[in-house]
Amino acid sequence: MYTKKIYFSGGNFNELKKIFVDLPGVVNVTFGTISASNVSSYANPEPRSLENVFGVEVEFNPKKNDISTLTDELFAAVSPYADNNAGVYYKMGEDAPQVELHMNFIANRGKESVGSNAAITLNDPNSNPKRARKCFAVFGRLTKFTKYAE
Repeated sequence: MYTKKIYFSGGNFNELKKIFVDLPGVVNVTFGTISASNVSSYANPEPRSLENVFGVEVEFNPKKNDISTLTDELFAAVSPYADNNAGVYYKMGEDAPQVELHMNFIANRGKESVGSNAAITLNDPNSNPKRARKCFAVFGRLTKFTKYAE
C-alpha cells in the first residue's frame, strides 16, 4: 500500500494523536520533534528556520484521505489564530502547493469578501483592519523528524 506522510504541531502528543488516529486512511501517528526550513506564516511571512518543535508524523493512504482534510482536522481542534506553535510541515515538494493553498484558505477564512468591477469576488485582507485576524500557524519544508518512543 502506498502511503504519504505529513507533519503537524500545535499541542501535546495525546491531543494530536486523538485528532488523527481514527480518521479514514490514517495508518500511523508517531510523536517526535520537528525541524523545518523556510517556515513562514501569514502573521510573519519572513522565512525562517524552526528547531525541535513537538509534533506528530501522520502516515496516511492518499486514496482514502488528503492533506487538506487532515489540515482541517488539525485546525478544528487547534486555533491557527493563536500563537501556539501550530503548524503544517511537508517533506515532498509535490505537497508544497497543496499545503500553501490550504494555509492561505485558513489565513483568510472569515474575512469579508469584496466585489470588483469584473464581477469577481475577492478576499481583501485589508477591508477592515479591526476585524482582521492574524494567522500564526506556520508551514514549511521539513528538514528533520526525530521520533520518540511512546
